[in-house]
Amino acid sequence: MMKYVCTVCNYIYNPEEGDPDGGIAPGTAFEDIPDDWVCPVCGAGKEDFEPLDD
Repeated sequence: MMKYVCTVCNYIYNPEEGDPDGGIAPGTAFEDIPDDWVCPVCGAGKEDFEPLDD
């Protein structure tokens, strides 16, 4: 699964880890995260993330 990076603070969403504090279970693809989810570091919206090229 592809990782995504926050364009505001450079937080990397790793689908293997999810975002347990934000209610996102490990193994959740970025596309499957609810649209109202926000970056756990800076609070940016999902629209501020872009695919991360490994």
